[in-house]
Amino acid sequence: MKQQKTINKSFFLEGNGLQTGKSVKAFFYPDKEDSGITFVRRDLENKPRIRLGDLMNLATDRRSKIGDYLETVEHILAALWGAEVDNIRIELTSSEPPGLDGSAGIFLEALKEAGIKIQKPQREFIEIKEPLWVENKESFLGIFPSQTFKISYILEYPGPAIGRQFFSDTVDSKVFQKEIAPARTFCLKEEVDFLLKQGYGKGANLKNTLVMTKDGPMDNILKFPDEPVRHKVLDLIGDLYLLGKPIKGRVIAIRSGHKLNLELVEKIKPVADRRQTGR
Repeated sequence: MKQQKTINKSFFLEGNGLQTGKSVKAFFYPDKEDSGITFVRRDLENKPRIRLGDLMNLATDRRSKIGDYLETVEHILAALWGAEVDNIRIELTSSEPPGLDGSAGIFLEALKEAGIKIQKPQREFIEIKEPLWVENKESFLGIFPSQTFKISYILEYPGPAIGRQFFSDTVDSKVFQKEIAPARTFCLKEEVDFLLKQGYGKGANLKNTLVMTKDGPMDNILKFPDEPVRHKVLDLIGDLYLLGKPIKGRVIAIRSGHKLNLELVEKIKPVADRRQTGR
């Protein structure tokens, strides 16, 4: 029987947001049993609270967005998933968390350093009972019944910079920490100017983003030969944790990004309302 968890002590991290480029601090606080994952916008006058799993207005964009309040939270949520944290309050001084190194690794290390506290209630899982899927042209994302959480992801980019990459594994906290959390965000060199014009990546640099050329990342070294597909898996895990509960299901992804990820989250929402006790 798995029990709920929070952190032992509070801490904060700071840096610039990957998308907005704005300086931001993120404050992490332990929270009580059954309280869930809550974000607070410290910088806004009414300090709005957003509790994951409640009714949320998700924007299906190139990045995860919750209404006008939060964006680019997938890395921090992936780290919470990897640390198996159910109850926590995170207060931000901007609309997105600090980008740090462009992965979930530093967030996960900080959570573990703060200590993980086991609480009395049992964890609640979203158990997939029937296939659910979304698709768009050549992209597909589906989730199917399973008693474990497994992801199979096919990534395809034209040209030799990334090409075709494949990841498939049953993902638990140990696999996540070792094989997924360190993977950094990426883009093609030829995409950089376009993304900046669209308002993306204002806080990106060659340290926190893999800028891929035909010869590999610019002024950087890959942590894994297939680091881009691992980061796509990281993003997918973070987007799915917007539901506020871990999932039991088999995920198949082909060229999926935030847009399809969030569309699938919307399809899973009704299932998430059925309280499932994890074992």
